[in-house]
Amino acid sequence: MKQQLPGGVIRQNRKLADGRDIFYYDSSDVSRDVVDTRDEVAQPGIGHLRLDVLVNEWVAVASHRQHRVFLPPKQLCPLCASTKDKKTEIPDSDYEVVVFTNRAPALTNPGENWSLPQLDGLDTPNPDAAGACEVVCYTSDHESSFAKLSVKQIRAVLEAWKDRDKFLSILPYIEHVFPFENRGEEVGVTISHPHGQIYAYSFIPPRVEKMLSVAQEHLKKTGRVLLDDVIKREIKDERRIVAKNSEWIAYVPYAARYPFEIHLTPLRGVAHMSQLDEKQSESFAPIAKEVLSRLDGVFGIEMAYIASWYQSPVNIGQDCMRLNWQIVSVRRQPGKLKYLSGSESGMGAFIMDLDPEQSADQLRAVKL
Repeated sequence: MKQQLPGGVIRQNRKLADGRDIFYYDSSDVSRDVVDTRDEVAQPGIGHLRLDVLVNEWVAVASHRQHRVFLPPKQLCPLCASTKDKKTEIPDSDYEVVVFTNRAPALTNPGENWSLPQLDGLDTPNPDAAGACEVVCYTSDHESSFAKLSVKQIRAVLEAWKDRDKFLSILPYIEHVFPFENRGEEVGVTISHPHGQIYAYSFIPPRVEKMLSVAQEHLKKTGRVLLDDVIKREIKDERRIVAKNSEWIAYVPYAARYPFEIHLTPLRGVAHMSQLDEKQSESFAPIAKEVLSRLDGVFGIEMAYIASWYQSPVNIGQDCMRLNWQIVSVRRQPGKLKYLSGSESGMGAFIMDLDPEQSADQLRAVKL
């Protein structure tokens, strides 16, 4: 089935041999009818959630993930396109952007009549780990990266994100959708092919829950959206702005936690990624490419980073939370990483070794 999306992107839905979904996103009309000829393998059972009663936070227990793929060589990469001699997760011999259901999901479809139990301290039951985990392959080129993608390719990635956000948000058991990318072994990447993931949770994750609470309080106190006020301060101060166009602004946050941390935010706020309009979507790719290229250019090496999309939960917070992309790198100097200290890992109290303004200066100074 073909579906026309904004930006000239076409989605085609297919099934893998084991029944998982795969979605091709192309900026031209190509046929995606290659069949997955691998042997059918039974899917792992669903994990479960346990409540950490000391902080009232859900923890997903998914022991079946213990034996997932770990740092395979290029010739065995499961995210490259298939060849005659090697069958991978993508049956076709080439692709532009692909999304498919994770083979070893921490969260998955729980079946009918699932509900998250009410918190009841030590007596809280352990529900199935409901949700969704998807892999987003940015390109078939194993040696590429998000920063190296063409503007056209980045637009296709964005439309894939928007499309999956829209679909996952209507599932009755989903409370929050989180697209993200880990890049580099330094931040725990297990497959080096350029890709990201989407986690769709059946609960509101702790960090989002805290952000929601703060945003609600700000709205109640001022009548304004917190992120709108943050952007106004950044524009007024100017010093931390890294890049800006007609629809987006990229800046090092006032209280950055990492040596290199960049937030990319629409100037016209939206609550969810799927709400980005044509102007915002068209303007995203050039500034996203610039920001990540500047990050790689600081030391002239490919920087390890975690890029996280924050947005409103599915069923609450649309009036006070706004979409933004937060990119953090653990590299502070060539050959030196920022390892989280006891204060940071144990207490969540961060110590920044570099003035955010200095970090912004270094990023702006990169010659593109």
